[in-house]
Amino acid sequence: MKLSNYYMPTLREVPSDAEIASHQLLLRGGMIRKSATGIYTYLPLGYRVIRKIEAIVREEMERAGSLEILMSALQPKEIWEQSGRWSVYGPEMFKLKDRNQREFCLGPTAEEYFTSLVKDEVRSYKQLPLNIYQIQTKYRDEKRPRFGLNRAREFSMKDAYTFDTNEETMVKSYENMYQAYERIFDRLHLDYRIVLGDSGAMGGSSSHEFIALSETGEGVICFTKDGKFAATDEKAPVYYQAPPEEDAKSLEKVETPKLSTIEDISSYLKVDKKRCAKAVDLLIDQEPTIVFIPGDRELNVIKLAAYAQVPEHAIEKMDDETIVACGSYPGFTGPMDLKDTRIIIDSSLTHINNLVVGANEADYHYINACYGRDFEGEVAEDLLTIQAGDKTEDGEDLLFRRGIEVGNIFQLGTKYSEALHATYLDENGKEQFFYMGSYGVGITRTVTAIVEQNHDDHGIIWPLDLAPYQVIITIVQTKDQDQVDLGEKIYNDLEDKGIQVLLDDRKERAGVKFNDRDLIGIPLRITVGKKASEGIVEYSTRKEMENKDLPVEEALSEILTICQK
Repeated sequence: MKLSNYYMPTLREVPSDAEIASHQLLLRGGMIRKSATGIYTYLPLGYRVIRKIEAIVREEMERAGSLEILMSALQPKEIWEQSGRWSVYGPEMFKLKDRNQREFCLGPTAEEYFTSLVKDEVRSYKQLPLNIYQIQTKYRDEKRPRFGLNRAREFSMKDAYTFDTNEETMVKSYENMYQAYERIFDRLHLDYRIVLGDSGAMGGSSSHEFIALSETGEGVICFTKDGKFAATDEKAPVYYQAPPEEDAKSLEKVETPKLSTIEDISSYLKVDKKRCAKAVDLLIDQEPTIVFIPGDRELNVIKLAAYAQVPEHAIEKMDDETIVACGSYPGFTGPMDLKDTRIIIDSSLTHINNLVVGANEADYHYINACYGRDFEGEVAEDLLTIQAGDKTEDGEDLLFRRGIEVGNIFQLGTKYSEALHATYLDENGKEQFFYMGSYGVGITRTVTAIVEQNHDDHGIIWPLDLAPYQVIITIVQTKDQDQVDLGEKIYNDLEDKGIQVLLDDRKERAGVKFNDRDLIGIPLRITVGKKASEGIVEYSTRKEMENKDLPVEEALSEILTICQK
């Protein structure tokens, strides 16, 4: 393809709303354009990358025995009501009505849709196991779209679903797809980790996330050096190190004037923050709820949602007026003498004597409070967020990294088949529910991860098999006929051999061409310059950026060797 006829609107300045490197470089490289907040158009260079990622995904899905279909992005309300997720999924779901007032959503995911399809088509155990997938646009009304393609409201996703006769074969299908995902992300040249994930709104018994490591990633993972344990910070269990044991002392009410934070109370009373019970005032499904955790920790809302069996969006902060109505005072909430309030206590506090707790009165706390003697409540096993310094159950140190979730897999069991009454007939002619698995790859999000891991100060550095083109030929001076003729010849020779090549034949200054070349990140480069009449060109790679003069034949031979490996 010749750049003189190409649509590649590169930018010199960094867009003001682009927060991370991948967002900046994809915009500057003329690969994407923002259509609206969280919505993007994919320009020729960017769309070629997406198609290459899709091709790898398709190849590995086929290798795993998965069959491609394509379903509509419009999904009827009825199937989501059957699964119970129409209201549970929350405000991220785009909902709409047709002219007949029938309600639909723009699919954020497709468990219900695939289940309803198979329900009506697969009737016998002889048709199982079944593995089907699609690559399709998904829609989620993100509260705060950011980081470009990483958290967009419209995005491309590969979602696959397996249907099996029992739990054992479901696990085999899960393992098969687990291996397929390893092959996909290996071929995408990503530095990634596989971690235990939280099933969340998806449900099911087990899940894993594939996390591309990146300091700009929103997610945090923790893992041991030997790799035997890895989990997201949402899922990782906390084995809390309690303070030294103490004999229980007598409960005492003390004045703590204008001291409402754990830091202030700990300092004023000279008490370890571990012995201060932090109160988190919440509404869970509109029910006033106070959650108590150790003062040196943060509440894990994902774990709380799982414990309370509610979606995350059903948990919100309690306002001061409601706190007072519960019989407390903002900043001084404690577990005693509350009115019509649900009390949830992290189990770690039940093993610590002589706690400092709020007295539900302005400027007062209790000291030496003990669970069981002075207060009670629902005890939740683990509501804490993992943090630096925590260890595994076996005492192994944990390492922490940020990352971008590019894939996830779930063992769904019969959650959706039961909800939608999707059954097959077994060998005895008896109806049985399908055992299901769900498997997603974020196609457009993967573009972000690849760029985050492959760029420098000059631009993107695409891996060879993911680059929009493999080779770029730059004609330095288009007024020099020798350069033009040689550039055209090299271009035609490479195209004839099946190499994906760009020819920069634009009537632009050499500096502009070189800057664009670095920015868009084409891996292999030939510069046709002042030695064209001698049959000498300049050869370099985008990664090393080391120029060397070579005879044309030698440069072509080097390119062919690399591209045809």
